[in-house]
Amino acid sequence: MMPLAVHEPPLPDGLIAIPVRTRLVGAGDDLLELVRAALVGIAKPGDVVAIAETAVAIAQRRFVPAEFVRPSRLAYALSRRAGALSTVNQPESLQIVIDQVGSWRVAYAAAAHVVGRLIGKRGMFYEILGEAIAAIDGYTGTLPPYERAIVFGPAEPDRVCAEFAEALNMGVAIVDANDLRKAKALGVSPNLVRERVETALLGNPHGNSDEQTPLVVLTWRGAGKNPLYV
Repeated sequence: MMPLAVHEPPLPDGLIAIPVRTRLVGAGDDLLELVRAALVGIAKPGDVVAIAETAVAIAQRRFVPAEFVRPSRLAYALSRRAGALSTVNQPESLQIVIDQVGSWRVAYAAAAHVVGRLIGKRGMFYEILGEAIAAIDGYTGTLPPYERAIVFGPAEPDRVCAEFAEALNMGVAIVDANDLRKAKALGVSPNLVRERVETALLGNPHGNSDEQTPLVVLTWRGAGKNPLYV
């Protein structure tokens, strides 16, 4: 779903990741208050809280039930050829991409992907379509009652992070991470180093199943300054 950023060397010992369980995030929830309540007794000023992007998007009502999408023949044809772990192996998700960028661009990206693989270059489909795909999470792996919801990327992630950081007195990041050792910070609050936050989350402490831990506190217990900050 997402390209892996070029990461710095591993962070030094002393940075601890603490997954934090919450109740199920619902559409229209006051996510700031939910986060604030969940962090009581766990996080301290100056820590960094990483929030799963799906939780932010659902609170913002940025999702659509798969049953509301009618896939085209092109969506069915291409989704059958996608990898098992790909978002676009679901025709409904791919149809949303087609609706956003047009069938010709998707068909071109698919053709370029085939040619690219023949010459040893992988990922052309995702490279050409970029954010049109990166901003969509398929409906596999999302907890009930959203197990049939196609979730879009959160709106204005950097602004949300800045507002939350000011209210919580700590760094805030909105992240998309998975068990394939890929992590992307969609938004970070001022003074955080995006690439270092991504590196700290490569192990995916959020989990990818039913852990219900959309928050991870990154706390520094080493000497000197927290390395996640500028």
